[in-house]
Amino acid sequence: MKHYSAITLAVIGLALAGCATTTSPAPRAAVSAATGDPVADGLAMVERAPKKDRVLWQYRTALQAMRRANFPLAKQLLDDALLTIGNVFGPDKAAKKSRGLFNEEAKKTFIGEPYERAMAYFYRGLLYWMDGQPDNARACFRSAQLADSDAENKTYAGDFILCDYLDGLATLKLGGDSSDGFKRAQANASQVTLPAYNPKANVLFFIELGPGPNKYSTGEYGQELRFRTFVSPVHYAVIKSGGRELARLAKFDDVNFQATTRGGRVMDHVLANKAVFKTTTDTVGNVAVVSGAILATQRDTREAGLAVLGAGLLGKIIASAANPAADTRAWDNLPQFLTFSALEMPPGPHQVTIEFLNADQQTVGTFTKQLTIRVKEPPADTVIFISDQSITPQNL
Repeated sequence: MKHYSAITLAVIGLALAGCATTTSPAPRAAVSAATGDPVADGLAMVERAPKKDRVLWQYRTALQAMRRANFPLAKQLLDDALLTIGNVFGPDKAAKKSRGLFNEEAKKTFIGEPYERAMAYFYRGLLYWMDGQPDNARACFRSAQLADSDAENKTYAGDFILCDYLDGLATLKLGGDSSDGFKRAQANASQVTLPAYNPKANVLFFIELGPGPNKYSTGEYGQELRFRTFVSPVHYAVIKSGGRELARLAKFDDVNFQATTRGGRVMDHVLANKAVFKTTTDTVGNVAVVSGAILATQRDTREAGLAVLGAGLLGKIIASAANPAADTRAWDNLPQFLTFSALEMPPGPHQVTIEFLNADQQTVGTFTKQLTIRVKEPPADTVIFISDQSITPQNL
């Protein structure tokens, strides 16, 4: 009797402790030493990172390229990323597999949360307009709103103010009725009066500022996706040229807001079910292990007890294999704020200064950008993209 009690204690200890799950950090892709050039390093990761992370690095590197005025590279990276997005919404095996009980969400092909996909379309639309294609730009802004609509909380679905505003402006440029786009934008901009369209405006300034959101997980098994936001040192932008202020820009969109109001995703429910399965199976396994071990100490119930014990151990192994962890991969160099101004300027070269202001509307000199822009002959639009993280000076 004492001999079996020792075995019982040993088995219970091993079962309850040895099958406990631990959350290990996601493996990092092997990559050569960083050069310090975010574009070069990003391209290296695009090539060397696992295929499932390729879009993530394309997103990050495209934005770094835009901030260095390497717009052809940004177009190439975004085109490839958006093509992958289209394929994933088809019969993507990795996405389907990640919904299984024993597969980690982070193993699926990364395409991002709705706000991340919307930003990819937004940047591609900006680049289309830069190339003199407002029709394709408009299509991208509409796609951005559709991407943002992929959220359970429909109260905030498709509510990027700037995308609707630019939809209307592009429609105006193409000779159509812009009122619908403007009305949708103004409806979402409840605290801001948007500027009326100026059909003669020929220089479009797209300006972004502040640090965007990042992701982390909470919950017993890391199954709950959460967003970490940061306080921006800058909140406004001012455009100056020829010794005078041309425009003072208020915020159109807050990417932090877009991330944190996305509502539940389908995957959230899958992860919740995985967590419930893991907890339930583990609890049942514990009960079976203890009960089976006790029964196994009795001569008359030893055989049945061993069977129950084996079933309990099997349940705990299954519970240990279930992986409900949320995917915390993030497009982590997005901005917090998006703003825009359409100005009327004569063709030819112009020296332009972009100043960034804090919440008290005081200039933060470390972010000031100096540009030489060349305004195209009408009717072509000149599109300028500037971030508080852009290099300076620039010739655009």
